[in-house]
Amino acid sequence: MIRYLSKVGKKRLGSTAVVRLDFNTEDTWRMETAIPTLKFLLKRKCKVLALSHRGRPKGFEKKFSLRKDSQKLARLLGKKISFIPHFRFGDIKKILDQANPGSVFVLENIRFLKGEYQNSRELAKKLAHLGDFYVNEGFPISHRNDTSVAAITEFLPSYAGFQLEREIKYLSHVVANPKKPTLIVLGGGKAGDKLGILKFFRKKADRFIVGGEPANTLLWIKGVDIGDSLAEKDNRKAFLPLLKYKKLVLPIDYHIKNKRILDIGPRTEKLFAAEISKARTVIWNGPMGLFEKKGFERGSLAVARAIVSNKKCFSLAGGGETVMFLREYGFFNKFGFVSTGGGAMLEFLAGEKLPGIEALEKSKK
Repeated sequence: MIRYLSKVGKKRLGSTAVVRLDFNTEDTWRMETAIPTLKFLLKRKCKVLALSHRGRPKGFEKKFSLRKDSQKLARLLGKKISFIPHFRFGDIKKILDQANPGSVFVLENIRFLKGEYQNSRELAKKLAHLGDFYVNEGFPISHRNDTSVAAITEFLPSYAGFQLEREIKYLSHVVANPKKPTLIVLGGGKAGDKLGILKFFRKKADRFIVGGEPANTLLWIKGVDIGDSLAEKDNRKAFLPLLKYKKLVLPIDYHIKNKRILDIGPRTEKLFAAEISKARTVIWNGPMGLFEKKGFERGSLAVARAIVSNKKCFSLAGGGETVMFLREYGFFNKFGFVSTGGGAMLEFLAGEKLPGIEALEKSKK
């Protein structure tokens, strides 16, 4: 059973919290969602040691340092934060022990450490020795079986932070009991990552509307000339059965430049909007086109407008590009729930067990 930080009441937690965050984006939105958890811990006079990562480094790589991220977090929190640029655990322990209650520290990129990717129990023990309890406030990383996400919970009493609790609540509701009709919008890149949700919701969803690379891949399999458009042509075998889905709605026209499909066309915009208007639950992951380039944001705008215009539906969105689009074009606060996760959200919605959440269920009492 998961223990939630919001439910601890007056229970004494301990003096030092080891908190797993996720700084692995260019904007600060994920940091912003963690602020309520950090403020709660500081109000309880806890010292906070934040763990996070950036990129997929192989050992130390200066470009992936968290020094600048620690400065961004300090501005958001409105509090001085000390950055720890090394992994000398004995020294770190002394620093934490001597710090005043309410002090905040950010450790250098946890992925610089040998053993982080391997879910090392040896490394987990060293990290656990630095604190009295652990808080997972990194839903976007919770689908990774990494030491600072999973193994560490074996050695510390562990809790889900406020944002992670919201993720579990909203995503679980959509998986277990979505209002019908349920419609899923898929786009963006990484077409293979969307296979799980397509298969899991095959019976639960009433419609799948598909743009971006997943649509290009399916159109190519159907024999449509997609020119030089992005598609997972080496994944044909996995995508082929999806063409039998009668619930699948694919683009019927496109915006093309230099032999590449870069957005859905106006007739497809109307087709997708009509489908969205009938839905009572909408899940969106991935923009319809290359919205970063002027002129190719129209498809995503049409989808977003259709979703927020449907006042009878619960809308859920997630994924880095989708969130970036929603924030840039002013739709972010008009959705029912926006997940901090991309791959983690897709895996959760596909019915898969996330190592970080499973670890909380089995954590040290």
